[in-house]
Amino acid sequence: MKITDIKIYVLKSALAEPFAFSQGWVRQRSATLVEVLTDEGITGWGEAFAQGLEPPEIAATVIDKALKPLVIGADPLDTEVLWHRMYHMTRDYGRKGSVVAGISAVDIALWGHRRQVPPGAGVQAARRCVSHQSPTIRHRLLSHQGAGRSQASRRRGGASLRGGFSLMKVKLGYGVDDDIACMKEIGRVIQGKPITLMVDTNHAYGRAEALRLGRALEEYDLRWYEEPVVPEDIEGYVEMRQKLSMPIAGGENEHTLYGFREFLGAGAVDVAQPDLGSCGGISAGRHIIALAQSHGIQVNPHVWGSAIAQAASLQLIAAVPVAHHSLFALEPVLEYDRSTHPFRQYLITKPIQQVQGWVELPPGPGLGVEVDRAVLEKFRV
Repeated sequence: MKITDIKIYVLKSALAEPFAFSQGWVRQRSATLVEVLTDEGITGWGEAFAQGLEPPEIAATVIDKALKPLVIGADPLDTEVLWHRMYHMTRDYGRKGSVVAGISAVDIALWGHRRQVPPGAGVQAARRCVSHQSPTIRHRLLSHQGAGRSQASRRRGGASLRGGFSLMKVKLGYGVDDDIACMKEIGRVIQGKPITLMVDTNHAYGRAEALRLGRALEEYDLRWYEEPVVPEDIEGYVEMRQKLSMPIAGGENEHTLYGFREFLGAGAVDVAQPDLGSCGGISAGRHIIALAQSHGIQVNPHVWGSAIAQAASLQLIAAVPVAHHSLFALEPVLEYDRSTHPFRQYLITKPIQQVQGWVELPPGPGLGVEVDRAVLEKFRV
């Protein structure tokens, strides 16, 4: 089997109701998708992580001009060989950011090929994207719309309770005082309820403010405190771990085994959060999981993007081992974004749905999902 072409799809959709995170306002949804075609008619889908403020055309150009020539004519089942070829040939201008996001998209699609090859084709031992270790995953992402939003947060917390979620991640980073007020409102709503919270400031603060916020939030018994400082400040992460009682999480803005080698080796986090659309794809995700396991650090992939990224992440999450084995170990969970996103809700024929905080692992070929081409063309630019 040989790769014959890579089709690239840039999708955009303006939001009727923009939302904010600590780094700015998101006014449109966007995605960079790839479809890797072969001479045997087998195709695979992948996605490059488009940050909320990142033009999706950057990764699309990387894929078209730099990566596509490197893989045309190659066997798509040679995932490790092709991953290293793409990484090495872009090292001088890549290693992180949109270049590695482009590698991620192609790699995810290649793993989709592996899961479609029939038994006896020479790759039976490693042909599945993941093993189905768990039929269901649970999680919830709370999103907010800027500072001064305590009452809105309270309403959303109530809606999440009614949705059956036992885990909620709260977006903070709009000013320490506002963050504390927001958490107090949410705390009132969930008081006495079996709800566990996580918080994510998207590296909004320096060390002093991050510590101040962390100390104010210790009463909530958080599952984790995510991206308390900028990703470059590894020593800041270490300081957070040393001075705060809750687990520290991060890694969505780190890339590949090489970036995580420094991050995890320094003891920066309790929970590592590679994003498959950014860290280097499923191949890099496997590398990072093995490295984290050797350090005794739990991996819980960050999830953002369209239904393609969601499906790929779900397949990997179902196979992530726990770092500290016990009868009642905490298992990885799926970030389930409930904000408006047409590429997540309508891009595949059978959207991934949560029921009382749980989702089923899609059983189909490839990533387990089928793309609705009418929707693909509707949002393509």
